Amino acid sequence: MAYLGEEIRKLGFGLMRLPQKDGVIDVEQVKEMVDLFMEAGFTYFDTAWAYAGSEDAIRQALVERYPRERYQLATKNAAWINCKTKEEAYAQFDASLKQTGAGYFEFCVSHGIT
Repeated sequence: MAYLGEEIRKLGFGLMRLPQKDGVIDVEQVKEMVDLFMEAGFTYFDTAWAYAGSEDAIRQALVERYPRERYQLATKNAAWINCKTKEEAYAQFDASLKQTGAGYFEFCVSHGIT
């Protein structure tokens, strides 16, 4: 499926709930999962500021290990978590950029806007 000039397969890798070991995200297992996903030809990853630890995990498992042009990364703003103003939304987005180290996101979804 081509979208905005990107060829994206129909399956995405969601990072809301990741495997844990001793109560923290098991980054080594996430790396294995990312590698299998990429080897199967999939390239779309979905994280969010509100997914505790997922941005750090995707930085280690994907961003630091694969060239940026090999994947698409989406994030989400969580309007219900200290994100009621434009400035707070920008701050949350900037925090996601910094935490993932991705440089940019292909997609950003705003959740819970009222």
